Amino acid sequence: MQLIDEPQGKRVVDLGCGNGALSAKLRDLGCHVTGVDASADMLDIARASYPDIPFIQGDLRTFQLDTPADVLFSNAVFHWIDASDQQKMLCQIASQLVPGGQLVCEFGGHGCAETVHAALERAFTRRQLIYPRVFYFPTIGEYTPLLEHAGFKVVWAHLFDRWTQQSTPDGLSDWIRMFVRKPFENLSEDVTAQIIQEVNEELRPVLYQDGHWYIDYVRIRIKAIKEV
Repeated sequence: MQLIDEPQGKRVVDLGCGNGALSAKLRDLGCHVTGVDASADMLDIARASYPDIPFIQGDLRTFQLDTPADVLFSNAVFHWIDASDQQKMLCQIASQLVPGGQLVCEFGGHGCAETVHAALERAFTRRQLIYPRVFYFPTIGEYTPLLEHAGFKVVWAHLFDRWTQQSTPDGLSDWIRMFVRKPFENLSEDVTAQIIQEVNEELRPVLYQDGHWYIDYVRIRIKAIKEV
């Protein structure tokens, strides 16, 4: 949020706002905030929690605003969009910004949770199964040309490690079941449980520290300006 120039009074749209918690923090900075999310369930939570903030349902690849925004803000969302749709999404985002408007975003970068994904891939391979890589985790060099093609000038970009402590005793298992659903869609619960257990045993010496599980997140944080 500190990357937003002069947030006071700016029309800011929180893309992939989820439960609205970050939208509220943007409001507290003095922004005029609108939240956008594809999930009706999450928007219900956001509206109940923050009735003073407008929330609208929309897909980042197709959403339309009544008035172009000064700032489009997004946290932990872009890596959920297929690689093949990233350019379309960025062009759509650019179309919803005023000239000179700001895009400030953070999402999973190259190598994000790779320790976990690589271990899952090995467990799938042992069963002669294919582990699909469903997330998009780019490098700075891969992503900035997409932004430039969409009409942005990238003024700041940072790729950094951010190991993240999990809040539950079964943190790794819970994380896999929460965020890595697609690869397990056609597997039985028994096979799923076996794979997760194998990964827990393999990664405990690496990702379990001081009584807590950690996930080896890597984030990419970007600020870009829509060219006039």
